[in-house]
Amino acid sequence: MTGDDVETFRRCIAVGGVALFPSDTVYGLATDPESKEGVRRLFALKGSPPDRPAAVMFFDLALALAALAELGPRTREALAALLPGPLTLLVENPARRFPLACGADPERLGVRVPALDGPLEPMTQARWPVLQSSANPAGAGDARRLGDVDGAIRDGVDLQLDGGELPGIASTVVDLTRYEADGEHRVLREGAVSAAAVTARLPV
Repeated sequence: MTGDDVETFRRCIAVGGVALFPSDTVYGLATDPESKEGVRRLFALKGSPPDRPAAVMFFDLALALAALAELGPRTREALAALLPGPLTLLVENPARRFPLACGADPERLGVRVPALDGPLEPMTQARWPVLQSSANPAGAGDARRLGDVDGAIRDGVDLQLDGGELPGIASTVVDLTRYEADGEHRVLREGAVSAAAVTARLPV
């Protein structure tokens, strides 16, 4: 990965294109979270319904916290404790930001900030959010190498970025929508980070 790759990625996303890209977990698909056509194409490539919830990925934690300024202090502290890393955090979304990523519940948003180092470190230069989902047909396994991505998906995207072999374990999904009110969290899907590790890292 190079700075030129990141700039090409930016240009693709800026015009509502769909990019195939490496993250800290598996290969994903990304588009502009405000582009109805980009989101429609992304889910069509996966064979998923267009109103399925997705995550918004930021490549810098400070940018995520700035974009979600209405998050309460307790939730912000939790995000700072858990991110960046291979987690998807569901948070309250009272401002109904990024509605195309929210599915049927506009007041709940999935947030990702990947931990990118080594060959993927240039991706941290990206200063804008993307709507993202794993680069696999609905119900199929995740891809840890670019060559593992379904051929129809690879043919259908506007850009492919090769980040080499990835860990291949999906993000852990944690519901923090009750965290501000009562400190409650729920692990909805255990993936790259164990439920015990999530609990240990959250502020008491």
